[in-house]
Amino acid sequence: MGFMKRFRRQKTPKDKELRAHAHADLYAPAAYAGPDLTRRLDDKILRRIFELVCPHAADHSLESSEESGNDGCMSCDMRDLAHCALAKRQWYGPAAGLLYTSVRIDAVHYCELEEVYAEQRRRKSRAGEDVDAPTLRLQQLARTLRDNQHVGSRVRFLKLPYMTRESCKADLARAVSVCPNLEYVDLPDGFYNGDPSCHTLRQELQARCPHIRKMKYNEGSEQTLESLLHGYWQELRILEINKIQMEPTIFRRVLGMLSWLSEVSFSGCSWLNDSVFHSVPGMPDFPALDTLKLHKVNHITAEGLAQYMSMPVCSGTLRTLNIKDCAGLPVQSLHIILQAAASLTTLEYIANVSASLPIDPLPPMTSWSLEKLNYEIISHSANQMYPPGASYYQYLTTSLMSGSLPALRKLYVRDPEFPESLTLAPPVRPFADSPAHTPRGFNQPLEVFSKGLDELEWIFTSILPADSYGRRGSMSGGRPLSSYSASKGLGPQWGGDSRKSIVVPNGFGGFLAVPAETNERPRSAGHLSPERPFGHGHSQSVGSANRQSWMNHGAGRDKRSSRADLWR
Repeated sequence: MGFMKRFRRQKTPKDKELRAHAHADLYAPAAYAGPDLTRRLDDKILRRIFELVCPHAADHSLESSEESGNDGCMSCDMRDLAHCALAKRQWYGPAAGLLYTSVRIDAVHYCELEEVYAEQRRRKSRAGEDVDAPTLRLQQLARTLRDNQHVGSRVRFLKLPYMTRESCKADLARAVSVCPNLEYVDLPDGFYNGDPSCHTLRQELQARCPHIRKMKYNEGSEQTLESLLHGYWQELRILEINKIQMEPTIFRRVLGMLSWLSEVSFSGCSWLNDSVFHSVPGMPDFPALDTLKLHKVNHITAEGLAQYMSMPVCSGTLRTLNIKDCAGLPVQSLHIILQAAASLTTLEYIANVSASLPIDPLPPMTSWSLEKLNYEIISHSANQMYPPGASYYQYLTTSLMSGSLPALRKLYVRDPEFPESLTLAPPVRPFADSPAHTPRGFNQPLEVFSKGLDELEWIFTSILPADSYGRRGSMSGGRPLSSYSASKGLGPQWGGDSRKSIVVPNGFGGFLAVPAETNERPRSAGHLSPERPFGHGHSQSVGSANRQSWMNHGAGRDKRSSRADLWR
């Protein structure tokens, strides 16, 4: 029998195997036999290369998992970075440092591999129960950190999906207990309102993680907020207070313990008034902040804010001020706030109005440092011929035309016709009779983002004013008159139904709309490159950069710019 086996016909390989071997031979990379040039790279260059391999590993923002992230599949990027750490001994230090500095666990793969892994988990499931991949990853991470304290000391940011942090509180407590340098972690909602189920997690975080930089206190966590007087989390930088009921004296003592504090947000605090900013003997002053946010805080007035910003300790420190639906801070008081805030660069003002501004003249909004202004006036008056919000935007137009905001470069408004109101302003004389007279008019480049109440995307318009001294050869120094509507597009001859236009004076009192360079559909604003910023005549759709979906077959993990706006 053994002799007859020699005459048996050998098994022919399948066509699929033949194609696989042929493909491997055809596309096999050429072997490099020269010197290893990567040995010359120092750790800084290697770290920068690995940051490009896994971009989210360099995410040091104090934002939740839902608000932070990058394009592509972050789980695959983390896998590639782990492979780089094991590829070479020289690469292990820089790669491992990034691998555990900012740890992120995602619920799914944002690529085509999610279908493959989902099928594998479905086969391994028992009794028809699906395997919860994020929970397993968190348990494995906790076991790794507890087995290696050196790795645990590297973790500074830990970001988890919402359902994972809500259902795995015990595993999260075990993970943070061995991370002494942790600065930010995604926590369950019960942690912020004093839920007893988060008591163990709170104890571990207070005892083991003294370097926490951001914390939020919602209604019901008054005792937890007061516990900061015992010395917990002295390095807090961002503090969010939502519907907390507390004595102002105790609250001032709590703020006095946080010497690193730079941003405070108040929401729905009915007890908060101007007295919280007053200087009281024997009590620490209200801290000097970089950012102050007020939402539905009705008892703080412009005079109180002006007094706070005029204090020697706080003068010149406030850079960002957000005011939303505060009855004590109407539009009529914005000029008081801007005059007191000498270093304010960003102002966000959102208000719902039901009546027009009074006919009494108001001083213009004046600021020499303001660079970005969100001026969103919302009035629900569809049946009125003259909506109340028109007077508020007229006040903004008057302030801009008076030259009171010379540093302003970005403006957000909730009026789709506002860019045209700037171009339709009354003309002014290019030269004054008196040499000391300052010409009146809009004399600065401005990026205007506008949208209506029923719109989801901002419409971008770049306005380049005419030279008031006639340096463009203009015979008149008036404002350029726009006959096109930025909200309705510039027509097919300018690149289709464009959502971005550039208004450029033509030197004769009119304007010139710059057409698109190609006849392509406008690309998404999430794929704009630094080499092609706004203002070069190319139509773009202004919106947030969406994460590449794993359901988009054929796209892979490459970050390709979209040739069409799919959301039209």
